[in-house]
Amino acid sequence: MDFNVKKLASGAGLFFTRAVQFTEEKLGQAEKTELDAHFENLMSRADCTKNWTEKIYRQTEVLLQPNPIDHTGARIEEFLYEKLDRKAPSRITNGELLGQYMQDAAKEFGPGTPYGSTLIQVGECERRLGAAEREFLQTSAISFLTPLRNFLEGDWKTISKERRLLENLRLDLDACKTRLKKARLAEAKTAMAPDFQETRPRNYVLSASASALWSEEVEKAEHELRVAQTEFDRQAEVTRLLLEGISSTHVNHLRCLHEFVEAQAAYYKQCHFHMQELQKELGRLPNAFALNSTHSMAAAGSAAEGISSPVETDTLKIEEVQAPATGTRKAKVLYDYDAADSSELSLLADELITVYTVPGMDSDWLIGERGNQKGKVPVTYLELLS
Repeated sequence: MDFNVKKLASGAGLFFTRAVQFTEEKLGQAEKTELDAHFENLMSRADCTKNWTEKIYRQTEVLLQPNPIDHTGARIEEFLYEKLDRKAPSRITNGELLGQYMQDAAKEFGPGTPYGSTLIQVGECERRLGAAEREFLQTSAISFLTPLRNFLEGDWKTISKERRLLENLRLDLDACKTRLKKARLAEAKTAMAPDFQETRPRNYVLSASASALWSEEVEKAEHELRVAQTEFDRQAEVTRLLLEGISSTHVNHLRCLHEFVEAQAAYYKQCHFHMQELQKELGRLPNAFALNSTHSMAAAGSAAEGISSPVETDTLKIEEVQAPATGTRKAKVLYDYDAADSSELSLLADELITVYTVPGMDSDWLIGERGNQKGKVPVTYLELLS
């Protein structure tokens, strides 16, 4: 193994010099080269951008994958597939899994039963919602999360590296300034005129030799200072250009943010559409709760009257039907309904009406009253209130 002792010693000496300079600056015993105000503002803006980008990125991940365990597993899976140069398979969403469970349950309970048929409809809707969610997750990851992650793992690492290098060069520059200052003070002391009466001739020679040595030391320190200043200025310019690129990063992230909002709006629009369609489908299915309530009302009405009504279904005349003394209930209308003939009552969604039943009437219908209007209304369009 090629082990360069001289290079190692040089590196250790440089590290020690920087450590001494940094410590003296913290103790207030050494001067520090200050950057201009514009440069300081650029660095503050970059730090602010990094901190908030990281927070937004992490919280967006939590929003898209709320379960921390699933989130960690997904990241590990993505990492492994990335290392293997393969594309990660699409993960099934919770909505799709719920929909599959509902449809499997419907097969067990019987698809012809009210509960089974409703499970089929709701399960299909949940699967559509899950598919929309998966598409939203993929779109958001590509258009929003990926650019943020690229900035944190790419651009920001480059900026941090150049800033660390600039700080090291600043320490070298200030160490050179300190060394030059000390050399000049020593040279000034040795250059002071000696006292001929108290100084021996031998000391004149030593004094002249020391003065020459300190002059060489000053020249060497001045040369090192010029080199350090040049390297520092060059690195400061490189770092400045990188920091000014934060403005372009903001523009790019702004565009990504718009794409994320568009994807989110499209996702919620799809969800709203699927839920509306599900409500319509459920409105067409038999309402077991309403049917049970209807049969109960019919039995209670017959028991209270004790006799059969002379009004038969085939010859039902709405104007002759009278509300019973007991057994009427309030009902909320779920959907709009247009009367098919004069015996029916048109309905508006969310209105409240009074309903009751008459013996011998079809169990899918009730008699509804609204003010002085009266007519048959379908049970499936109502929610019976207590």
